[in-house]
Amino acid sequence: MIKSMTGYGRGENPVGGKRYVAEIKTVNNRYRDVVFRTPKGLQGIEDDLRALVSERIKRGRVEISLQMIKEGEGTEYELELNMPLVQSYLRLFGRLSEECGLNEKVRPDDLCQMKDVIVYKTEEVDIDQAKAAFRGAVEAALDSCDLMRSKEGEAIEQDFVKRLGLIEDTVREIKDRSPLVVQEYQKRLRQRIEQMLQGVEMDEGRLAQEVALYADRSDITEEVVRARSHLDQFRVIMSQDDAVGRKLEFLLQELHREINTISAKSSDSFISVRTVELKAELEKLREQVQNVE
Repeated sequence: MIKSMTGYGRGENPVGGKRYVAEIKTVNNRYRDVVFRTPKGLQGIEDDLRALVSERIKRGRVEISLQMIKEGEGTEYELELNMPLVQSYLRLFGRLSEECGLNEKVRPDDLCQMKDVIVYKTEEVDIDQAKAAFRGAVEAALDSCDLMRSKEGEAIEQDFVKRLGLIEDTVREIKDRSPLVVQEYQKRLRQRIEQMLQGVEMDEGRLAQEVALYADRSDITEEVVRARSHLDQFRVIMSQDDAVGRKLEFLLQELHREINTISAKSSDSFISVRTVELKAELEKLREQVQNVE
């Protein structure tokens, strides 16, 4: 089943008076690239969570934001006074008062505005508990993200099926037209030779030889067979429950090569127009494949 590389998911896991929240955003990327935004002091849990994400997402850029929110009153931060620094400031202010004759008293709010007087102390966290709690949140976020990616993947697959049908029909038209191209060439060549000979007997053996050479040069049977095979493989790969984007990209490259060869071999205007149409459809498929995991 096809999955899009674009998706979003959010998961929460309440544990021990805290809510552990994970948000996942996935976007297109040729390879897998997992980026974490983790609360300070919890970077050590990233490797475990990265392995979890890698099991579920095979391709694309994955941005994961982790938050730990304390429930109820209070915050996850504690404020402390840097008392040694406060005392140093007070001694300095006292010295200024004595030497410069200043009588203004230092107010607490003035003192608190001094650099590093107030220290933000992060609450200590149990790493093992946080790892387990965030794992649950990330799994929930992955489930939500997978749902979105699968839904968009269904729309992409429907578009693939429609375009593959158009390509297959056009290849069939080209195959049906191919024998007529040789017949028309033989007819035109005979007319030209008759005009040049002006009543002289024509060498039918030589004419047949020229037609045979042209038929061999313009034969596209192998290219048509390979193109059909690639289309069949494309459908098979689409149904696989795995990351298929890279495989589909390769098949489109091979299809494009076969169509180019057909175009180069044929001098027929009908086939030339159809190969242009095929290239346009292949380009649309290529754009869509860029978003497939």
